Amino acid sequence: MEQMFSNGHFAWSLFVGHLVIEKLLKAIYIKKIGPDYPRIHNLAILARKAQLDINENHKISLDMITRFNIEARYLNVKQSFYQKADLGFTTHALAVIKETR
Repeated sequence: MEQMFSNGHFAWSLFVGHLVIEKLLKAIYIKKIGPDYPRIHNLAILARKAQLDINENHKISLDMITRFNIEARYLNVKQSFYQKADLGFTTHALAVIKETR
């Protein structure tokens, strides 16, 4: 995530940031609930299913980070996401991802 950011691949750094949080939530789910984790990408739902006590600010952050998975992956929204993911936007978003992690 940080290497992609350093290389100017802002949109992809955000996509990988989503993966970081998704994999952590799935690991928590496996540890707390069991090995049959949900095959979804929505981070707020994953956190709820993992029985994490999240406040409204965490839910807002998870919802924002979830969008990076969709916006970086699908062609119909990818171009506008690339334009939105400039240095300032990405710097802020990566800070949210790191805090969430």
